[in-house]
Amino acid sequence: MAEEVHFEHRMSDADALMWHIERDPQLRSTITTVWILDQEPDEARLMEKIDRASRVVPRLRERVSSSQFSMAPPRWEVDPDFDIDFHVRRTRLAGDGSMRDLLDTAQLFAMHAFDRDRPLWEMRLVDGLMGGRTALLMKLHHALSDGVGLVRMTTSMIERGREPESGDVEPLPDPPPVHLMTQAERFLDALDYERQKQRDRVKRTWNALGESLSELARDPVGAARELSDALSSVGRLLQPVDAPQSPIMQGRSSRWRFDTLRVPFKAAKEAAHRAGGRLNDAFVAAMAGGLRHYHELHGSVPAALRMSMPINLRSEETQTKAGNQFVPVRFMVPLTIENPIERMGAIRDLVRQQRDEPALPIVDELASLLNRFPTAVTTSLFGSMMKGVDFLTSNVPGPPFPVFVCGAKVEQIYGFGPLSGAAANITLFSYDGDLGIAVNTDRAAIPDPDRFLECLERGLAEVIEIDLE
Repeated sequence: MAEEVHFEHRMSDADALMWHIERDPQLRSTITTVWILDQEPDEARLMEKIDRASRVVPRLRERVSSSQFSMAPPRWEVDPDFDIDFHVRRTRLAGDGSMRDLLDTAQLFAMHAFDRDRPLWEMRLVDGLMGGRTALLMKLHHALSDGVGLVRMTTSMIERGREPESGDVEPLPDPPPVHLMTQAERFLDALDYERQKQRDRVKRTWNALGESLSELARDPVGAARELSDALSSVGRLLQPVDAPQSPIMQGRSSRWRFDTLRVPFKAAKEAAHRAGGRLNDAFVAAMAGGLRHYHELHGSVPAALRMSMPINLRSEETQTKAGNQFVPVRFMVPLTIENPIERMGAIRDLVRQQRDEPALPIVDELASLLNRFPTAVTTSLFGSMMKGVDFLTSNVPGPPFPVFVCGAKVEQIYGFGPLSGAAANITLFSYDGDLGIAVNTDRAAIPDPDRFLECLERGLAEVIEIDLE
């Protein structure tokens, strides 16, 4: 599957915006995955697979090249000094090899900033996990891909059994060619990119204008309403906020804490069906319930919290396109609905409204406009918006069957999303009949993470109606 992924040579405008606002460390966009393996993988096979993946997935050998004087988004170029030993290292857990020891190691790994002169990913093979197990940690910058794209990019590393697949082993493909552009080439390339983008933009605008004029002739009232709805949608998408809604999760820092929960996939799916919704509705409703319990614990429950979640924009035409294809939307999630079924129904309706926002298809156009402002201005603007988010949720579908990594079975998978200014990021990853819930919290906002996790467990138990012990 990795060979089928199509890679653009430049970031999208939305990805470029995400890249530039990282001048504020609290807005870093690092994704970290944790794979728990039942034994040590064959290291030689693993290194060969990673090397092969870096050759068929060129993004793994590419670094970001940008200029503050260029109107075009940053471009991807092959690192002439690519060294796989810098990106892949092996270490051993301190302590007794508990899950807590592993998560402490993973969160430090995640918080360490990338070297921006190299490809934006790193991997750690961690030995010494209790029970003779091993962990595989991987972190990458969100500008490389969203969660769905990450799953596609890592398929070249996994297998369906412990033994190598039968058949002739294909020779290693050649690495992607290195070409360092001259300043003149960079200028002309950026100019050509912007010319093509503006040409496409004019074409889309012309087509949209033609459709709008036709609609205006047929139904002037309806056309005016659609225009008004679109403008209102843009306003909601970019609406500034002053502060989080939570009266207790106010602090923000660059210190992360990782925790995990696991839930049977079947039980969660059945819970969603009881409310006539989807798995994501049950998940978000459970997290909202947990947050209500956490605020009750601290004696102050707001009517609602501001949540951000990604809306997947992938279509059949763009399934094989690398990079990010999502829009982060923000909306208020009520905490006052105690009945789990009613809460799931309310979440279902709220999410449906977000998916129908008219402004979603033009997010990249809005990002292109915002990228014209000085980085300090966009960082300040988006920093205030993102730090006003109370929590983020994300739902990433993984393989429904067991997979292996060079002789070792993958027992559990967790995907920790970046805080990006919020107090907590809670990400659901489905794998082989289980749901791995990765909880990333800001220590300044949530100084008692153990109590926070207990409250999330209560929220899950309410919705899914199972004993999580």
